[in-house]
Amino acid sequence: MSGVEIGLGALVLLPVVLLLGVPIGPALIGVSFLGLWAMKGWTVALGALGVVPFNFVASWILSSLPMFLLLGHICHRAGLTNGMFNLARLWLAAVPGGLAIASVFGATGFAAMCGSSLACSATIGKIAIPKMIEAKYHPELAAGSVAVAGTIGALIPPSIILILYGLIAEVPVTQLFLAGISAGLLTSIGYVLVIVIRTRLDPSLAPPANLTVTSAERRAALCETWPALLLMLLVLGGLFGGVFTPTEAGAAGAAAAALIGFASRSLSLREFVEAVGDTAQTTCALILIGIGASLLARLLTLSGTGAFIADSLAVLDHHPAALMLAIVLLYLVLGSFLEPISCMLITLPIVLPLVATAGLERVWFGVVLTKLLEIGMITPPIGLNVFVIKGVVGDLAPTSAIFRGIFWFGLMDMAVLALLIYVPDIVLFLPLMLG
Repeated sequence: MSGVEIGLGALVLLPVVLLLGVPIGPALIGVSFLGLWAMKGWTVALGALGVVPFNFVASWILSSLPMFLLLGHICHRAGLTNGMFNLARLWLAAVPGGLAIASVFGATGFAAMCGSSLACSATIGKIAIPKMIEAKYHPELAAGSVAVAGTIGALIPPSIILILYGLIAEVPVTQLFLAGISAGLLTSIGYVLVIVIRTRLDPSLAPPANLTVTSAERRAALCETWPALLLMLLVLGGLFGGVFTPTEAGAAGAAAAALIGFASRSLSLREFVEAVGDTAQTTCALILIGIGASLLARLLTLSGTGAFIADSLAVLDHHPAALMLAIVLLYLVLGSFLEPISCMLITLPIVLPLVATAGLERVWFGVVLTKLLEIGMITPPIGLNVFVIKGVVGDLAPTSAIFRGIFWFGLMDMAVLALLIYVPDIVLFLPLMLG
């Protein structure tokens, strides 16, 4: 067999192995190892298994990953972002769909400390959905708005997906973070527009709040947000101001979050240890997947499969619009079945050379890719965010109702995606101005 045939065989074997229930990390490593063994022999395969993991893990930027994960876990367990939702809830009490809008704003604030779509959905869902159901909101709107609001967590910095993309694509993480801000804010505005329009057309979705809010209550709610505001100022201000590297920013934020949690007694020692354990578990899983993806990239390079695929699609190099359409369709399909980080790490060894050949901006593409992956988080049949919210609401809303509630937000997501693709300056404005 030729090297290209072995590489293509590995790409065919991989989804079969995944469908058999093998975890994504071991599946990537096993298939890549077998491919290298079949092509170059036992010695080369063992050599790659020794060298590739070290090269991947030894990257300095990768050390920022556990720091930001720890920051998010501590904020979640200490409830340091509860004040963001409460502030939006009280200040938007008179607005139709105010609680749903508050969920979007609360998720945007939490995203600035979390970086995870699933954690964002789970945290905001536990706070917001019970209050919306109590206020007689339709379950579709209540659960759907929180499920989609969680996707903002992957766009607003610090984003775990953008950190990993920057590592693989060799793009400065700070540039990606700056580019993600405008995309995240545009997504938030889009979701708010959907809520406003839907509640105007059908007031039964969100009955007017019978809530009288005094100025004193609004000021008190504003004061409750100081932990979140302080952490955002420390992490994002220090990062973009050049005071911290990404790793130092994550570490400083995690340390500050722990100190605030202990000082306010909202975080116990047991919860802190659990946050560290969750961080270690998630980090190990992500690193294992990253190693597998790096081995797959090595196989595709040595076998010539990557070059073969690129040559096969060379006709698209001179038609960036056609290439982007093909990429969008690819990720919309894969995102419906695969977890975003796994999907990204599996496909980037194939997609990045095509993007580079077509002359597309890598910072811009990283943000567009992240938006595509997050659309997959709310797309049936899998839609991981939907099942996270289902775990929060229990019997209050069936899974089918949550998917129906997401439909209109999904249309807005596609509109935002089209804007990001056809008006790249939306993404590149901040990196060019501040980078």
